[in-house]
Amino acid sequence: MKKRLLAMLMSGAMVASLAACSGGSNGGDTQTDSNKGGDTASTGSGCSVDVILKTTASEYWSYVKAGAEAYAKDNTDVKVEVKGATSETAYDEQQNMIETDLNSGAYDAFVIAPLQADLVKTLIAGKTDPIIAVDTNIDAPEVKSFVGTGNEDAAAMGGKAAVEAAKAAGWDKVQAIAISGVEGDGTATARLNGYEKGITEAGGEFLKDKIQYADAVADKAANCMEAVMQNYPEGIAIIVCNNDDMAMAAARAAKGNAAYEKTIFVGFDGIQSACKAILSGEETMSVAQEAYDMGYKAGEAAVKAVNGETLEKFIDSGCSVVTKDNAQERLDTLKGYIG
Repeated sequence: MKKRLLAMLMSGAMVASLAACSGGSNGGDTQTDSNKGGDTASTGSGCSVDVILKTTASEYWSYVKAGAEAYAKDNTDVKVEVKGATSETAYDEQQNMIETDLNSGAYDAFVIAPLQADLVKTLIAGKTDPIIAVDTNIDAPEVKSFVGTGNEDAAAMGGKAAVEAAKAAGWDKVQAIAISGVEGDGTATARLNGYEKGITEAGGEFLKDKIQYADAVADKAANCMEAVMQNYPEGIAIIVCNNDDMAMAAARAAKGNAAYEKTIFVGFDGIQSACKAILSGEETMSVAQEAYDMGYKAGEAAVKAVNGETLEKFIDSGCSVVTKDNAQERLDTLKGYIG
């Protein structure tokens, strides 16, 4: 009798632990036969995932948000709450969000896109709830996985494509200047390194000592472009940017300047407005991140971590180069995400 009772207790404990927070579409181990494929959520006690983004005030981050919310829609036993700072320089605002939520006891897991990775590393020190970094990695043992783009490799891909386009446009002297985001930001640095690598390997020259920093803001990027045109009145073959908003602003600033008519303007993110600008000839190309997939996979990873699954340290959300040849196809896909 005692042995039977002990066995029943052990079995019950195992079932309870497995039901901690059941995932659905891609990772849940407790799916019924009718749920396989992920169109409907599996049953489970549920959990709450807190998603704190760099900002929610841009098109790019709206895709990350939509992806995370789509994961919750596909897995109705999981609650996903998405928030973000008002801008990518609202450091104190995001810090307050993170500190408040980490100490609230309201969440089972956290997905964080840090504005200042080193600061967030300090904030999460010693935390035992699963933490997933999204878009920008956080070098901390508390982080179970980083979901995002291999920024250096992606930018290198864009750099090579830009050199090929510049040569095709007739540039003999293929030089490139970068208009970057926030100086010192890990993602911005990785993209700069990638652009430099890709441009150099393709036979161009990356002017590393001429980098302009625009805090990822379009207005500041336009001012940077004005400075570039003053310093290089004869023109520059390539302008590579840290996001599409800056690339489009730079291209608008150069419009009407004959020396820059054939300049290759490269953005990063592949958002709807960039696709439209590429189709109209206002931007040349964009290195596209799969931001929607990034948000979805981050939510999925958080749930898996809560369930005790071992995650890959890096989950690649994918990338591609958008040109006139494929911009319409991508535009149609993005409209399906957020309209």
